[in-house]
Amino acid sequence: MKKLSMLAYDLRGDVVRMIIEGKGGHIGGDMSVMEILVTLYFDQMNISPETIKDPERDRFVMSKGHSVEAYYAVLAEKGFFDKEELIRMFSKFGSPYIGHPNNKLPGIEMNSGSLGHGLPVCVGMALAGKMDRRSYRVYTVMGDGELAEGSVWEGAMSASQYHLDNLCAVVDRNHLQISGNTEAVMGHENLHDRFASFGWHVIDVADGNDIAQLHEAFEEAKQTRGKPSILIANTVKGKGSAVMENKAGWHHKVPTEQEAEQIFKDFAMRKEAYAG
Repeated sequence: MKKLSMLAYDLRGDVVRMIIEGKGGHIGGDMSVMEILVTLYFDQMNISPETIKDPERDRFVMSKGHSVEAYYAVLAEKGFFDKEELIRMFSKFGSPYIGHPNNKLPGIEMNSGSLGHGLPVCVGMALAGKMDRRSYRVYTVMGDGELAEGSVWEGAMSASQYHLDNLCAVVDRNHLQISGNTEAVMGHENLHDRFASFGWHVIDVADGNDIAQLHEAFEEAKQTRGKPSILIANTVKGKGSAVMENKAGWHHKVPTEQEAEQIFKDFAMRKEAYAG
């Protein structure tokens, strides 16, 4: 768990370099979602560059596709594509590394970023797995602002109706979106009770940037039978540096040279704390 926590800070550094090189990116959400992606790809999911065509591979959809930089960084670290090429070519003209997930790249199941689509598509994937008697699991990550989309709740109803216990969703609950505090834009009241009322097994993760807590939550989801599971992961937008943390203005932003210098120093300090 310590090694994965340290890896998350290395990958945060890759994200910052990518955004500076590409002159744009959704940096705040990249930072809040990083431990979730690291836990899925390096601790939980049966997926690798060697198994991308295996019908038994686990499936993942990055529903909050605007946080693609974190997703790309994790996929590159996993070996799906070259990291240096990714950083150099991100968001450049003619590059496949565009600003939302692109399924022309290896390891990406579907294009995403039009919010509210990830969960319904994953319901279809999970239902297909049941019908074909496959062992794979299906995962998706949504933003809390994304939950204002009605298609999310249609998907939630369907997942419960078909008892899709091979489906696990995650809400990146960082409480901020592009226009401010999520609760001020479209409040969610008690998300635990709301998803439970739709027939889901709900797991609250007190610190969604803690890999040990995420590991336990995903293991609990694997043991749940007869209903889909959802992790409500309480995260920090801009996690990793006081320059960015809990600031809505960092939803989409390129750090200045001075800001980047401080951000990298903060990353190194946080990583060293895990090493110690």
